Amino acid sequence: MTQSSLTRSDLATYFDHTLLRADATRAGFEKLCGEAREYGFAMVAVNPSPVRLCRELLAGTDVHVGAAIAFPLGQNTIAQKVAEATSAMDDGADEIDYVLNVGELKDGNLDLIEREMAAMVQACRERDVLSKVILETCYLTDDEKRSVVGIASAVRPDFVKTSTGFGTGGATAHDIELLSAVIAHGVRVKASGGVRTLDDALTYISLGATRLGSSASVSIVEEYSDER
Repeated sequence: MTQSSLTRSDLATYFDHTLLRADATRAGFEKLCGEAREYGFAMVAVNPSPVRLCRELLAGTDVHVGAAIAFPLGQNTIAQKVAEATSAMDDGADEIDYVLNVGELKDGNLDLIEREMAAMVQACRERDVLSKVILETCYLTDDEKRSVVGIASAVRPDFVKTSTGFGTGGATAHDIELLSAVIAHGVRVKASGGVRTLDDALTYISLGATRLGSSASVSIVEEYSDER
């Protein structure tokens, strides 16, 4: 789909509408899910605790409920990440976004990163749940990004994702272009963290992102005109 043929409804389907703040309340989740229902966003992204509530609020819709696992630091053990993901899926999550162990990646422990990714992807596949690996690209060199994308191309999660939005930076055009250029075997790219404007969204889509994580989804879609 080219941007010239992209409608407002089409644009909405790119968005994972997020509420991941520590002070999020039930009213916030009700608002989040109401907006996702109204605009037709792909998914709501929340921490594991409110997954069951969001699943109930979105019953009868096509909107997915995504759980953020080992969020935002990624420093859990593999077993802990799998257990957290499994619990979230038990509560109704049908997408899992997990933070990889950035420190282990930077130490060159690629075997651990591959075992972690394989365990998480397998847990999701057993439930027919989408899996997304959060790379936290703000902490990685380009060579480290290429290394982990090589692992992802072999293990085949559904997506690699740039950022938590809680690190020192979020998605960049450079990173989306790099990830899109080296990813293989049907793994897709999600831009997240700092996706705040329509220009951000359209730039990342043009560079290969097929999902966008944002808490500004409503304002971005509202700004878009089908006559662009």
